[in-house]
Amino acid sequence: MHQVTLGGPGAKSFPADQCGAYVKLLLKQPGVLSKPLMRTYTIRAQRVGAIEVQFALHGQNAAGPATQWALDAVPDEAIMVGGPGPAKRLPEGFDFYLVAGDMTALPAIAVNLEALPKDAQGVAVIEIQSEADAIQIAAPEGIHIDWVINPEPGTQALLLADRLRTHTIPEDARVAGWAACEFSSMRELRKYLREELGLGPRELYISSYWKHGLDESAHKKVKRQDAVAQPA
Repeated sequence: MHQVTLGGPGAKSFPADQCGAYVKLLLKQPGVLSKPLMRTYTIRAQRVGAIEVQFALHGQNAAGPATQWALDAVPDEAIMVGGPGPAKRLPEGFDFYLVAGDMTALPAIAVNLEALPKDAQGVAVIEIQSEADAIQIAAPEGIHIDWVINPEPGTQALLLADRLRTHTIPEDARVAGWAACEFSSMRELRKYLREELGLGPRELYISSYWKHGLDESAHKKVKRQDAVAQPA
């Protein structure tokens, strides 16, 4: 992960308590007079006058325009930021939490786990590229974090769902789920969490943050088509 701190005069009017919310980074296109590219990122942390945004580094020259901007950014460089949009929180009052995601969702997962009550129980399965990507998360003691290594993100659609299935859910527990990852992995997790476990909208937030081989604009089209195809 590569972290950038955004602050300065433009942050004075930014609302407080936005950890886990999302912002839109508006990226200028060199030599192009059209609208800037817009990319979506989670606020990992916030302090007075600044927010911290983390970018997943997929390696193999796979950096998109936002990640490349972050890698090239220098102090005092300016960028337009839209938002914030609302955070997608884990619901309160459940007995057991099932969380899954890849490195693009790692900031949101960390914020969610750290916001849980100290007596919360559950498991979080997180796909990373190497052992070095396993960060410290101040989750409750009852939350087991299961790091799963995949050196090539977006290539093993069943990885997260299959690993999540290996964890035992306490009998008669009221379960809530949260999942965000690559599109194909999301669909497999949805089969497990929604279809097999029967989690409904109140108990489950699930989303794809990206799709292997597509940029954000193309991914959004596929995501909309998939949402329309889902039963009401």
